[in-house]
Amino acid sequence: MTNRLCEWVLISSIGFGVFGNLVCGYVFDETEYHFNTTEALSLLEASSAAAAPKPLLVGLTLIPGAAAKGAVCLDGTLPGYHLHRGFESGANSWLIQLEGGGWCNTIRSCVYRKTTRRGSSNLFEKQLAFTGILSNKAEENPDFFNWNRVKVRYCDGASFAGDSEDKAHNLQFRGQKIWLAAMEELMSKGMRNADQALLSGCSAGGLASILHCDEFHSLFSGSTKVKCLADAGMFMDAVDVSGGHTLRNMYEGVVTLQGVAKNLSPTCLNQLNPTSCFFPQHVVPNIKTPMFILNAAYDSWQVLSSLSAPSADPSGVWKACQKNPGNCSPSQMNYLQDFRNQIQKGKIHGLQMILLLLTTRR
Repeated sequence: MTNRLCEWVLISSIGFGVFGNLVCGYVFDETEYHFNTTEALSLLEASSAAAAPKPLLVGLTLIPGAAAKGAVCLDGTLPGYHLHRGFESGANSWLIQLEGGGWCNTIRSCVYRKTTRRGSSNLFEKQLAFTGILSNKAEENPDFFNWNRVKVRYCDGASFAGDSEDKAHNLQFRGQKIWLAAMEELMSKGMRNADQALLSGCSAGGLASILHCDEFHSLFSGSTKVKCLADAGMFMDAVDVSGGHTLRNMYEGVVTLQGVAKNLSPTCLNQLNPTSCFFPQHVVPNIKTPMFILNAAYDSWQVLSSLSAPSADPSGVWKACQKNPGNCSPSQMNYLQDFRNQIQKGKIHGLQMILLLLTTRR
């Protein structure tokens, strides 16, 4: 691998694949963009399970009053979360992680999604392993191991931002109400007394942490230190290899189908259309809360499923390049470099980007 493809925006202590991969482990159908339950990280977890100490398992809590507020998953079941209490110096600090897992942009993909754990709490795991930023082990997670750590489950398909329904297909698009119900529940569990609070999320959850960052900040009094962290959530409004806009077309379906527009940034909507305001690059300039953006400079999902998806590359010109950067032509390398530069533009606007230079050589 050439040095040219070894510059990353830090996403995690691990990475895999030819290009920088989203560490959330989500795989998407390239035509419908619904969640596929095969998760790439499970392979890594399985291979290291024998050697690694067993992670903390945290039980699921469903939000009992959510249904009365209209806050339900795609199939009408209750939303939920996993909470592990903080202790000692972290007893009054809270870390919220919004789960990711793609989006659904058509009736067909949303009907499928409600038969998975990304659309129904009936299929949620009863316990989740808290690892990485959620770990309770100081050697793995020195900054947050003793905080109150929460994972809010994702079961709407619009990054916790929709508010609509399709009665004909028994679909509830209530991501915004799930967000509000979850925050109200956690505030009642002690989060309102937090000395400091961090809203985080990965992939579609990373996008959600951007969309809800200032809203999260507004929940607290002025004495609480509030920040946000978007991990692998900088999905770019980029031109694909055919000159089209594969991801924009998909996002337009999400925004329209799920009634997202009413919950987007008013400042952004004064300047751009709702679909544009679902893209982080058009939202982050107006965020007032301190925010950290962590993202692969060469995001494999965006390269494979947005920039050079089969619909944009029907003749398969990009297949060899996708498998190995050494097979990329000079023009393809220039295209990828331009995409990297678009990702990096997030460093302006006062946001804090963390860069990691990798020097792997082939």
